[in-house]
Amino acid sequence: MSQKICVVSFDHWGYDKYIVNTLNSLKHVSHHIKIDGYKHANISDRLTNTISKIFTGKNLKKRRRQEYIVEELDKIGYQDQILVINPELIDLDFHLKIKKRTSKYIAYLYDSLERCPIEHLLDGVFDEIFSFDTNNINNFGFKGITNYIYLPQNRSPQNIIYDAVYIGSYDDRFQQLLKMAKILKDKNLKYKFIIIGKPKHINPLKKLHSDYIDFDSKKIKQKDVLQLYNSSEVIVDLVREQQAGLSFRFFEALALNKKVITNNKNVINYQFYTKNNIALTNNIPVDFFSKHYKPIPDEIYHKYTLKNWVTTVFNLETN
Repeated sequence: MSQKICVVSFDHWGYDKYIVNTLNSLKHVSHHIKIDGYKHANISDRLTNTISKIFTGKNLKKRRRQEYIVEELDKIGYQDQILVINPELIDLDFHLKIKKRTSKYIAYLYDSLERCPIEHLLDGVFDEIFSFDTNNINNFGFKGITNYIYLPQNRSPQNIIYDAVYIGSYDDRFQQLLKMAKILKDKNLKYKFIIIGKPKHINPLKKLHSDYIDFDSKKIKQKDVLQLYNSSEVIVDLVREQQAGLSFRFFEALALNKKVITNNKNVINYQFYTKNNIALTNNIPVDFFSKHYKPIPDEIYHKYTLKNWVTTVFNLETN
């Protein structure tokens, strides 16, 4: 039976739209409300918000964004299910308003509670909370699910340029990445490591480390990220502190048939893990870069697809 399902999120990296597309392909009526869909009406509106933040500490734009969610829900009508991704971005009073507009209210956490706390939302706000972080699942009783493969599987030969590629934001992973870059350079391996950050953070680093790492202040488009991944034998994944779940890099690698080097030791507990395709940073085999990617069995691959993800999260009937 077809359901009306709405996804509410910021969708910073463009992943969440694929959830909606998949639901629609399965003949459900699905909508996506992007939290940043609200824009200031004019310069005066923007100025009012700035003054409010300075003198009252209140962010009017944040509140209007949340009002925008409720307004959009009223336009599309009562929903069978609503999924909120990263619920910490919405205040409790608006969560309760949203919940009145659905039969089932669900949350999915893209990050750990240590990084994005939601303890104030744990007392009866959501009917179900899903998380990819194994520590949070064990400690808070969340329903466990990984991130997902949102790309079509690509087994076509690619024009390989690099041995390894990494693209990520400037944060506490930088020193780990720099250490790896120096090792790869010493081994005469060709790699492309890109750090994205604000000029005030990356400009001093650029002067010191531009021989090893590229720096950019502009966000790279998703299609360009995937193109770089496709041009490499290996995708490098470095987990942030206080995170135990697997990033989207693993699932992009599965779709693109790419090997992965990671510092996330938890990966060995997942069904798609093989020593041929995945190496830990503290134990990279000498021949890892020369080995070809070994495709995983279809039945395991399917478990990590977005179709299986939406079927699980929304408890949908399958044909």
